[in-house]
Amino acid sequence: MFRDQTKEVKIGNKVIGAGNPIMIQSMTNTKTEDVEATVAQIKELEAAGCDIIRCAVPTMEAAEALSKIKEQINIPLVADIHFDYKLAIAAMENGADKIRINPGNSCSIENVKAVVDVAKERNIPIRVGVNSGSLEKPILEKYGKVTAEGIVESALDKVKIIEDLGYDNLVISIKSSDVMMCVKAHELIAEKTNHPLHVGITESGTITSGNIKSSIGLGLILNQGIGDTIRVSLTGEPLEEIKSAKLILKTLGLRSGGISVVSCPTCGRTEIDLIGLANKVENMVTKYDDLNIKVAVMGCVVNGPGEAREADIGIAGGKGEGLLIKKGEIIKKVPEEELVNVLEEELKTWGK
Repeated sequence: MFRDQTKEVKIGNKVIGAGNPIMIQSMTNTKTEDVEATVAQIKELEAAGCDIIRCAVPTMEAAEALSKIKEQINIPLVADIHFDYKLAIAAMENGADKIRINPGNSCSIENVKAVVDVAKERNIPIRVGVNSGSLEKPILEKYGKVTAEGIVESALDKVKIIEDLGYDNLVISIKSSDVMMCVKAHELIAEKTNHPLHVGITESGTITSGNIKSSIGLGLILNQGIGDTIRVSLTGEPLEEIKSAKLILKTLGLRSGGISVVSCPTCGRTEIDLIGLANKVENMVTKYDDLNIKVAVMGCVVNGPGEAREADIGIAGGKGEGLLIKKGEIIKKVPEEELVNVLEEELKTWGK
């Protein structure tokens, strides 16, 4: 397995690589300069299961805000830098646990060296990021277009720049909005480096299209043993990224814990608001990450009770009412509007 062979990298109070659990990341969409709003969003993401958070640092004010943000949160803080090497240095001086840069955007080797010198002094990991949309002209000319091989070559060239400066505390990120190109690029780079890999499908789209692309892409990559930390990039609220990432990892058997919700599709037999009910239950159970159980939400009296019995606990709808089923036994019948509350009361005392 590739991820068992990658180097271990410490990011604040988290560790990736060397077979450690895959960490879930997201990125704030608040103005980093707005400390209060940014901290509030990070705390919400942390409560939902985010392991590492990244903030955009487009200004010196944003870099300086990191110190105030960091003292109020519990998860590692990554500074996202694009063009100004001085912002990378300021971010590290203000407590960033990791920085994300593209050395090709830092203009000169002197600028890159200035960043690396501070990172080395503070032992701060650097994520070297290359996107398919930012490939340099010589690479495009060599391959004739954007290719997986070109993405990998570009990334390894940038890694070599930093390694030649005497620093190897690195994480590599290679992303493309083309799912299969992204998969191929990760397969290629996993054979060529032992630096940990940050995996994601960039610009994947809205909640619907982004989830489908990310699930396929991340599923194919992670299932090969490639990838040490992930972000599901969605055009939506960051909270949705955490929900999706957790489900992808659990589906692949790469993360345990947390409640798994199963629900049946609707059909003409359904006489209860199954869609609304399932969504309410799915949102409600995120508060019970310490429980490793299956919850069923079923819509009718034909298959519902039987299928709900296969779960640890479940509800099965009827006409304006439903059954609470626990460990295969029908516990009671309750009105539709009370089903979610009754289910939650059972979860609060589960195992006690």
